[in-house]
Amino acid sequence: MLGVIVGLIALPTLVDAQSPADSGDSSFPLASALAHLDFYARPTETMKLRKYFFDGFGPYPISVAAVSAGISQIDDSPPDWKQGAAAYGKRFASSFGVLAVTATTRYTLAEAFHEDTLYYRCECKGVFRRLGHAVISTVLSRRGDDGHRVFSFPGLVAPYAGSMTAVYGWYPRRYDAMDGFRMGNYNMLGYVGANITLEFFHTGPRSWISRMHLNNPHGAQFQPSF
Repeated sequence: MLGVIVGLIALPTLVDAQSPADSGDSSFPLASALAHLDFYARPTETMKLRKYFFDGFGPYPISVAAVSAGISQIDDSPPDWKQGAAAYGKRFASSFGVLAVTATTRYTLAEAFHEDTLYYRCECKGVFRRLGHAVISTVLSRRGDDGHRVFSFPGLVAPYAGSMTAVYGWYPRRYDAMDGFRMGNYNMLGYVGANITLEFFHTGPRSWISRMHLNNPHGAQFQPSF
């Protein structure tokens, strides 16, 4: 549930990018998302750090946690925490903790692997091409000065690190790894939803989210690389 809310609340947190340009290829298999970038500009450490704090501790995770806690309160999940203001506080802290651990894991591993995990809108046309780019970018990142795309271990692990920490850190003891995996799937789905939102909607370069530098202004070419 938390992951779905992440994708929905991402709607207002959109950034501006370059206008899409047709790449000229009429057949775009999913593997073509493994493309190299044109005009790649590697983000600075300051940019990546600001994105980390925004994703993990800013108004975005606070809003997501507040809504998620409200839904969990209505669903009485987990029932061990019961109802009332104190119960809502536990659920809010839990949701916020999951997002904070997820963002911290993603940032730390990305630094260790020297990866750029910022999202880049597709420099292409067509709903399905752009949708495929947004979905597969959830588990891809950029590496090196040329920004070549690679499978992202941080992108895969981070959502599950957040949910597993909750299960073994503060959830009732009857919850186990399977619950953590299930929650992690929703967390991953939230990243997919956020990428799709960033791909298809943007508010302009003067929006407050753009000033937070949550996205590199350059786009990604959607062309086959093999």
